[in-house]
Amino acid sequence: MMRINKLPLVLMLIVALMVGLVPATMAAEKVESTMTLATTTSTQDSGLLDYLIPIFEKEYKTTVKVIAVGSGQAMEMGKKGDADVLLVHSRAAEDAFMAGKFGSVRKDVMYNQFLIVGPKSDPAKIKGMTDVKAAFKKIATAKKKFVSRGDNSGTHTKELSIWTALKVTPAGRWYVESGQGMGDTLMMANEMNAYTLTDEATYLSWQKKTGLKEMVRGDKLLLNPYGVIAVNPAKYPKIHNKAAMAFVEFMTGSKGQALIGEFGKEKYGKALFTPSAK
Repeated sequence: MMRINKLPLVLMLIVALMVGLVPATMAAEKVESTMTLATTTSTQDSGLLDYLIPIFEKEYKTTVKVIAVGSGQAMEMGKKGDADVLLVHSRAAEDAFMAGKFGSVRKDVMYNQFLIVGPKSDPAKIKGMTDVKAAFKKIATAKKKFVSRGDNSGTHTKELSIWTALKVTPAGRWYVESGQGMGDTLMMANEMNAYTLTDEATYLSWQKKTGLKEMVRGDKLLLNPYGVIAVNPAKYPKIHNKAAMAFVEFMTGSKGQALIGEFGKEKYGKALFTPSAK
């Protein structure tokens, strides 16, 4: 009798799967109703999160609280268990985060590049250069205004690595630390007639507001990769791990990668990020 009753049930399940009534992917699995995402300001200032998050929330039926800070601060939140998932761009720090067992999984998501931007007058005469170290050296030698993020963000870390490679310690009235996110730093650079290092996505999103011009691009040192990290539930049992893992899957899956690859094309004629999930 039991064997007779099982067959209709199996058939019903098969039909349900075929018509989509019983979803077979993680997208339909029940996740926590809220999730905290700690992320770099560039993903917020560029408009990427405003584009992606509503799609994720609708698909997974969860609400995302976004905290946009520098990558360093985002990872500090992860180390304290104050965020469920991270979207950051400071690879050495990400690797250290994973080595410390603070994250359960890290995946590549996308990349773009850093640029040096500055005033149209180009007082240090660096426009068109493709050697970022040489451009930094010219700015420092001429003591032309440079605004640094100064916030332990991925952009700030990249900038400091270039000064370190040059064996230059930037200091003096020409070197100003904003302590702000990328958008506000661009605004400050514009007001001060100064140069700054920026990710390309935020620069393009804020270009009309600032009037700053692209000066230097193309150096391999300016590659800007982003990673997504789920905070380790073994260390922090109260974090919303199901939602975090759903976000990792969304960002690195075919749908999220396709969305990332289209973002910016309509407005800027090019994608602001290149998807890179493996």
